[in-house]
Amino acid sequence: MDTGAIQFTCLRGCTACCEQKGWVYITEEDLRRAAGFLSIEPAEFESRYVVRTRHRLRLRKPKQSQCHFLRNGGCAIHPVKPVQCRLFPFWPELVSDRGQWQATGHYCPGIGQGPLIQIGTALESAHEMVTAYPSLYDASEV
Repeated sequence: MDTGAIQFTCLRGCTACCEQKGWVYITEEDLRRAAGFLSIEPAEFESRYVVRTRHRLRLRKPKQSQCHFLRNGGCAIHPVKPVQCRLFPFWPELVSDRGQWQATGHYCPGIGQGPLIQIGTALESAHEMVTAYPSLYDASEV
């Protein structure tokens, strides 16, 4: 983006980002933390909730929603939610492209609200996505 700052605040009780179509990718650490939070073994968490595809892990989608952990008013595993969820909307493809950021604002009411966030800070957060999910991003593009 060409401005020096953007605005965002996550609004309490909003689950608009969780309701969007798409996959939630997770890291091995996300898997372990979520399993521990639910007091089950990582292997059990994986067999219930995870699909492994070409060097990636992603959450399975239940038939009637985008995520097994989406509840009225929030995320059932909020304290240990996956990196992808925790960093939203500070994803490389959003913070580096004004059009993508504004398009996301059509469903995310927190975009354009709250404190100003310096682009450099947003890009640092976005880089955590590249680190967590290297198979999703070409590091030379970010």
